[in-house]
Amino acid sequence: MAVTEAEVIEALRPVEDPELHRSIVDLGMVREITITDGHVGVLVALTIAGCPLRAEIDNRVCTAVEALDGVTTSTLEFTVMNDDERAAVREMLHGDPASTAGSQPSQGHSEGRTIPMADPASKTRVLLIASGKGGVGKSSVTTNLAVALANRGHKVAIIDADVWGFSVPRMLGIDRPPVVIDTMLIPPEAHGVSVISMGFFAEEDQAVIWRGPMLHKALEQFLTDVYWDEPDFLLIDLPPGTGDISISMAGFLPRAEVYVVTTPQPVAQKVAQRAATMADKVNLEVRGVIENMSWFTGDDGKRYELFGAGGGTELAEKCDVPLLGQIPLTPKLRDGADNGRPIVVTDPDSEAGLIFASMAEIIDVELAPKRRYNPELKII
Repeated sequence: MAVTEAEVIEALRPVEDPELHRSIVDLGMVREITITDGHVGVLVALTIAGCPLRAEIDNRVCTAVEALDGVTTSTLEFTVMNDDERAAVREMLHGDPASTAGSQPSQGHSEGRTIPMADPASKTRVLLIASGKGGVGKSSVTTNLAVALANRGHKVAIIDADVWGFSVPRMLGIDRPPVVIDTMLIPPEAHGVSVISMGFFAEEDQAVIWRGPMLHKALEQFLTDVYWDEPDFLLIDLPPGTGDISISMAGFLPRAEVYVVTTPQPVAQKVAQRAATMADKVNLEVRGVIENMSWFTGDDGKRYELFGAGGGTELAEKCDVPLLGQIPLTPKLRDGADNGRPIVVTDPDSEAGLIFASMAEIIDVELAPKRRYNPELKII
């Protein structure tokens, strides 16, 4: 029997746009279906011209259509949505930014714009990855920990809030900017992790010379103008120290958890303690300490503690939190950061890979908040 247009529509309903993760039928992307002697032609409207994942859409649509009885071949053609249609998609997914324009700033709001992750009903756990000083490998820890959480089946995102030393896109191997649909930014994704970073808006060798108000506004836009689609975890790679960005993030996200990265040497630990002290002053809870560059294993199989020992343990004891893990100094971890191939992807069974997996499990299971949200009783 000949296939019908209704059957084709139903076959396409499970097909999702690879960036928006919503049905192309529900998004209004399927514009026309033609059926002739077992051949099905589909016209799909892309959200933007030059969509970077159009080949993936082509593959998903043709696979779904050709699985139908009575279909022998299929072809897919593309058109592009107009401005009004893009605005409708943005409102469907992200709401109307004008709807809160008149509201007053409050907890979870910035300049009248709602921050979804600050809502007590949000399922997203926000992890602030902090350090007292630079050079401790905080960004590589953030990147690998995010991928390790994604490997556990979670939807994970990163905000690279180190606007002066942005590096997360490179570490994940992302070389394309966010897609812009109307006023909504769609973060690119790699290894199951979505990312937004100043690195998408500035050249790698360009200096970002911003002061407090501009930084505050940029961070607000990262939180409100990006379509995050309610991730399970949002990791925020903070710049080193206790400056404007850390203070702004504490105000934006009052339920965030803080994880402090240090190296074993006492000097680094003393500086890292300042990040923990700052968290306490802005009413954020430090949940754990991560020690990086803990040792190097030589060809002789012996461990060499190149940066001393005990810093992570001492900091964890002072903060009364667990030491989540000690990450060895290994060329594969550094190579992966330089080449966009995180070690938890390329060598998950390595010593470092297993440690990241263990830390992800601890954060996911043992440190999971015991609060739950009841819409009538609020937090209980």
